[in-house]
Amino acid sequence: MTILVIAEHDNVHLKAATLNVAAAAVQIGGEIHVLVAGFNAAGVATEAAKISGVSKVLVADSTALADGLAENVAEQVLALASSYSHILFAATASGKNVSPRVAARLDVAQISEIQAVDSADTFQRPIYAGNAIATVQSTDAIKVITVRTTGFDALAQDGSAVVESIEAVAAVGLSSFIGREVAKSDRPELAGARVVVSGGRGMGSLENFKILDPLADKFGAALGASRAAVDAGYAPNDWQVGQTGKIVAPQLYVAVGISGAIQHLAGMKDSKVIVAVNKDAEAPIFGVSDYGLVADLFTAVPEIVAAL
Repeated sequence: MTILVIAEHDNVHLKAATLNVAAAAVQIGGEIHVLVAGFNAAGVATEAAKISGVSKVLVADSTALADGLAENVAEQVLALASSYSHILFAATASGKNVSPRVAARLDVAQISEIQAVDSADTFQRPIYAGNAIATVQSTDAIKVITVRTTGFDALAQDGSAVVESIEAVAAVGLSSFIGREVAKSDRPELAGARVVVSGGRGMGSLENFKILDPLADKFGAALGASRAAVDAGYAPNDWQVGQTGKIVAPQLYVAVGISGAIQHLAGMKDSKVIVAVNKDAEAPIFGVSDYGLVADLFTAVPEIVAAL
């Protein structure tokens, strides 16, 4: 039994999500290979080779793979698929873009967002916004799986896998790369931050949302938001935490002015410590929080910042 983990990267650095996916592969058991599909991504391959438990890193280097176009990456994965029992992707925007294409071409049922491994063919995944856990067993010869990274602790990078260059596929020609707008921030990336400070509808306005900046600065935290806050224009889309946003599990999650709708809880309830500030004592967020403060956020947040 050999498992193929699809590396997430930007052609320069390996993304942390790959370490979590590899952890899921270790729990499945068997030999683990990592595919680095990109262009001039030798540095990424070197990082991937250090992942504990990985025996081989396959490097497909081509301009066709430079921008991570889903059609081309899927074709690269399919060229290798017959040699593997499991193909694992991170349940990120990139992974969710490629994995269904691979599953469809292999004519197998994709197993989405697993958060636990029972055995090599049986997995646990959340349903109903995390209110229930489905145990799914697959009899497919090749199992195409996306991994919810918050369900698995990242592996250490103390290994020394073999790095092997493989033939890259030609561009499929179904899509072309036009451009990319990258949001730049001095703050940590939301999905991988150790501390996240999030605001909700209770913030009241885009201007008021800036009250959270000093608090996030104190913690060196990423900023997040509920869908209600994003829909109201208080925060950008890429800050959204929840079922239809980013799934996070930081060491500390601070929810300010967030009521705690089920869709939001689905995206952050695995956080190690949850602190909630809300003036409504009946807010659902207090049902999952480790520490709750019933107070007006416009008074409480500056007081917390001063105390810190």
